[in-house]
Order: sequence, then structure tokens, then C-alpha cells
Amino acid sequence: MKKTVKRSGKSNGVSKESHLIHGMHRTPKWEYSHHVVPPLSASVTYRLDSVERGLYGFEHLADMHSRNLKKRPTYIYDRLDEPTRSMLEDQLAYVEDGEIAFCFVTGMAAISAALLFSAKQGDEIIFHQTMYGCTYSLSANWLNKFGIKSLYIDLTNPKNLEKSLNDNVKSVYFETPANPTLELIDMEAITDIVKRENKKRKKGNEIRTIVDNTFATPRCQRPLNSGITISVQSLTKNIGGFGTDMGGAIVTSKKYEGDIMLYRKDFGGVLGSKSAWHILVYGLSTLVERGRKQQDSSYKIAQFLEDHPKIGRVSYPGLKSFPQYNLARKQMRDFNGDFAPGNMIYFTLKKDTEEKCTQLLNYIAKNAYSLTLAVSLGHIRTLIEKPGSMTHSMIPKECQEDAKIDKSGTRMSVGIENADDILNDLEDSLKHI
Repeated sequence: MKKTVKRSGKSNGVSKESHLIHGMHRTPKWEYSHHVVPPLSASVTYRLDSVERGLYGFEHLADMHSRNLKKRPTYIYDRLDEPTRSMLEDQLAYVEDGEIAFCFVTGMAAISAALLFSAKQGDEIIFHQTMYGCTYSLSANWLNKFGIKSLYIDLTNPKNLEKSLNDNVKSVYFETPANPTLELIDMEAITDIVKRENKKRKKGNEIRTIVDNTFATPRCQRPLNSGITISVQSLTKNIGGFGTDMGGAIVTSKKYEGDIMLYRKDFGGVLGSKSAWHILVYGLSTLVERGRKQQDSSYKIAQFLEDHPKIGRVSYPGLKSFPQYNLARKQMRDFNGDFAPGNMIYFTLKKDTEEKCTQLLNYIAKNAYSLTLAVSLGHIRTLIEKPGSMTHSMIPKECQEDAKIDKSGTRMSVGIENADDILNDLEDSLKHI
């Protein structure tokens, strides 16, 4: 039966799940219809048949990247553009329902680009007060050196955004679910406020909304469909899936293609073709099945923790006790429209002490088989850590309290192990504190 996949990456009667496996059989980035698996490019520089061809490539760099390209691009140098990474970008744009994607060497490189590609001295950026530790460090320690002011507010109440807007605010940045507490931000409520504000502004001075979609992944939600300007995420996590390659991505509309391409050309930080190939061939193609298994186990683990006498609070969007359960059901939906709360769990101990939490995790590190004390998330192995002392340790203690990061808070990224093995390890570990 002949496949019906358009060159644009849109499908006729083909699910996104299947498209992530098969991709596009023909693309102007690289025609490879005789390959079953996309080929890997390994060339840093590309042969040109004339000086004029090279000049054309440099002059048209800013508009040679789109997945809707009608003719073959001119490849000149890996940092500018190259076919393997570009095919990954086509898939990422497709799965996020965006027009264009850009890959970077890490998630933080992608976040930096999303914040800075059109920022200038005197601009202000509003951040939700709960965020990944390195993102906080970027905002608190580095943006001010460029003359950009960072404002931290609680965006779980959209009215706080309305009160904080002024003429200098150019971006609103947040994670949903937030790292590590899993609290949600109502994306449509935020975009409605920003749209109203942008109607009052001159063209070119509009506010952009940026969502870090790392925890949810496009399997669970697609922020651009809620009116968000830019979706950014770490490819190192759930999309990569196996903990072997780092990467980051921006997905947005084609109107920002030129600015982001030029930013990446000059600042660097571009994802290498070898990592792009692994993420394209192994990571994206297995995202849906890995995610389903992880999510099924997460339900069981969250329910076990909620019923355990030594656990104080469990935060998992799939639990009916989750404070924002209705919002989770509204905006966390998979490709079929089913509720998709993901694979991240955050819990605290009933006796809210750092010592007990440290004792628990140290026991796990030495004795558990299916639980691994390690940072990162979204891998096939279940990873557990203490954010206040690890991934978020660069956030001052008083700011951790504002962000609702508990001193006994534990973050768990559920893998694809047998759920009963994870539960047995948790039960045994909790007995020893």
C-alpha cells in the first residue's frame, strides 16, 4: 500500500505516532528514498561548484531552513545548516505543530537563544518563580550583564501578570509543568492577557510567550496550539530518552527564522549531526511508546506514595488530588486527545526535614536496583533526586521557599522498568527512614 505522506511533513490519514517512526521519505534537505533509516551526515564543510553558489548560500541563510522549503538548500558549513540535523528539526516542528524548529547542543543553549535572539538592553523578561535551577541562574546572574532585567512572579494566578506588565516587558517565560513541583500554568489564560497587551503596542514591540515543554514533551501537550509564541525544550530528556546525547530545541513560527538562524550562526551552540541522528532515529521514533509505559507506571507509583504513611504530599497531574487537576486534564493531552499527565512525580516526606530526605536518597543510592540517584529525567531508567540540594541548589533558600520547593522535596522521573520493581524499591527504602 502506497504511503501518503506529503513533503511538508503533514500526513493524510497517518497518525503522528507512525509519522515519528517513518518520517518523510523525500525531503529537499536530502533525498533518501532508497534508505529505510535516515542517513547520517559526517561532513563539517560542503563542496561548492562556484563562488556564486557560496555567496547565494550566505545571502539566503536566513530563509533556507524551513521544512516547507520548495527547493534544495545550499549547505556550506555544519554550524550554518546540515541535512541530518535539519531532518530532525523538520520532525520536531511537525510533532509540536509548529512551522519551524532549531536544534542546539543543549537545552540551556536553546533556552538562552529563545530569551536572547531578539532581546536588547533595557528589556525586561517576566519569569514564573518556579523553574529549573540553571534557568534561574541564567536569569539572575547573566541577563543583567546584558542590561536585561528579570522579574519573578507567580503565574499560577494570571492576574499577577496583568499587574506586572509595563512597556519594557518583551517576554514571558515559564515551565508547565514546572520543575520540580509540577505546578501548572494556564497557557491560554496567559496568552489571552498578552494578546490584549500586544494590541496596544507598535509592530515589532510585541511581547513573546515562551514555554519550556521539557517535562510534558509534545506527546503530552503542544504549547503553540494554546497561542504560545515559542516552545523550547531539552532533547536530552524524554525526547532523547536513553541518556546518551544532549540537545535542545526551539519550535516557533517562520517569522522568527532569520533572527534565530543568525543568532545560532554567530553564537554557535548548534547540535552536532551525530547526536541529531541518534535523537531522530532512536529518540523521537520511540517517544510515544516509552511515554505510555512511563505514564502507566507513574499512576501506580503516585497512588502508592499518596497512600504511604511516611509521605506528606504527592504532586502528580494524573492524581485527582492534584490541586490543578482540571487544568491538567484541559491542556495535557496526547496526539489522540487523551489525558496525558506524563512521567514526573514530586513528593515530600510527612516529617519535613532535609535529613530524612537525604537519608532516604542515600539508602536508595546504595540499595535500590530499579531507582537511580541521578539528575536529568525522561530516560528509560527511573531517576530520583533532591532538587533543593542538587538541580536547584543554585537558587537561594529564600527563593526556593517562594517557589514552593520543599526542603524534603524529592523529584522522580519514572522509567520503563516493571512498575512493581520500582514500588518494591520504594517500599523497602521508606522502611529505613
